[in-house]
Amino acid sequence: MWKLTRPDNRHDKLTRDTLLDLEDHHLVRIESVREDQRQVWVLTRRGHGEAKQLLEPKGIRISALRKQDYDPDTGELLGASYDDHAAAVTSTAAELHRAGIGHLFGFQTEIGHRLGNGYVQRADLVVRAPEAGVPVLLLEIDRRTEDAHDLVTKLRRYWEWGRLLAKDADKRTVDLVRSRPDAIDHVDHGQRLWRRMYPPTGREGLVPLAFVFADTTEAKAANTVAVLEEAGRRYWAPRRYDTLYEKAVTARDYSQAVPVVVTTLEQLRQHGAGAAVWRRLGRSGEQTLTAALDNPDGDALYRAQEARADAEDKRRRAAQREAQRPVCKRCGRKFTDQRWEETTVHGTAWSAGDLSVCVDCHADDVAREEATAEAARLQAAAPSGPEPEPEHDREPGRLLGLFRRRG
Repeated sequence: MWKLTRPDNRHDKLTRDTLLDLEDHHLVRIESVREDQRQVWVLTRRGHGEAKQLLEPKGIRISALRKQDYDPDTGELLGASYDDHAAAVTSTAAELHRAGIGHLFGFQTEIGHRLGNGYVQRADLVVRAPEAGVPVLLLEIDRRTEDAHDLVTKLRRYWEWGRLLAKDADKRTVDLVRSRPDAIDHVDHGQRLWRRMYPPTGREGLVPLAFVFADTTEAKAANTVAVLEEAGRRYWAPRRYDTLYEKAVTARDYSQAVPVVVTTLEQLRQHGAGAAVWRRLGRSGEQTLTAALDNPDGDALYRAQEARADAEDKRRRAAQREAQRPVCKRCGRKFTDQRWEETTVHGTAWSAGDLSVCVDCHADDVAREEATAEAARLQAAAPSGPEPEPEHDREPGRLLGLFRRRG
């Protein structure tokens, strides 16, 4: 607890003195002492009531009242296993806080996520740390008391919850999703239920989920992660983008996936939550939390690859078109785009003249045809024989000779 409340202090004396003072006022009590002599403190009924009044107006949800129930036969406090789990949850929050991931009031426990069938999946811990690059992170703390396939079931429920529509979604979208459940893949996240509860994550996909394994061995944790990767692939794995450039685009679509990271409480304590102790399902090696949540092969890479592929496709098409461009059979020059269109489009080809010549040669043909037509027009307009001479210009002898021949 002292790591959570006073992360800069090397010793917990201030926290212990504060708890003892609260105990004197009957606001807290010691519930149990762990094997390592750490004490588990909980709120009393009176302390729980005061905490609700103090915190709830600020939107901070506190856990349920921990009642003092004892076994009637042995006199032992019931539910001791809950203490170990609660201690692991608090320790995880403390390590995150110590690394600067989340402020004191940025942690909430036992937050419910109601599914369509009414089942409520409760997250052990919810962290909001936008200043650290983690707007929201759901955490499940597992002390290996659950079967690995139970964790896969939890992952599936978070995935299903992330695909629910908000109550104020428009009617057309609601009707579409009811008739075609897979249509939710194409519904913007702004119309989904999770966006009414949490802010945008700043990354593709649904709300990220972290599994923190506590009080277990590395081998058991590794086996559990292997089951999560294999059996839960549908829920965490990205998809291929639906694109025309399948060979050129290697990016993956994370928009419908739950980003899942895993670590152990022992690693958090030893190296710190800000170190490279987080492993993203589907990747090898460990990264920092923000690096593990980022998608370097996601949407940004897709936009860049598709833009390059589109530019390359346009260049290739242009080269193919240029290789097919007709060449004038008279002068050897290539057709212009306009002349090419004139000779190939059905509506203009009939008036394009010789379809095997370029625009300049066609212009020469048109000019020759016009000159020939003009000469023919002028020739047709000219008289067919010599014009008769006026009578006063005729020679008298010539006229007399005409008379003589007629006689």
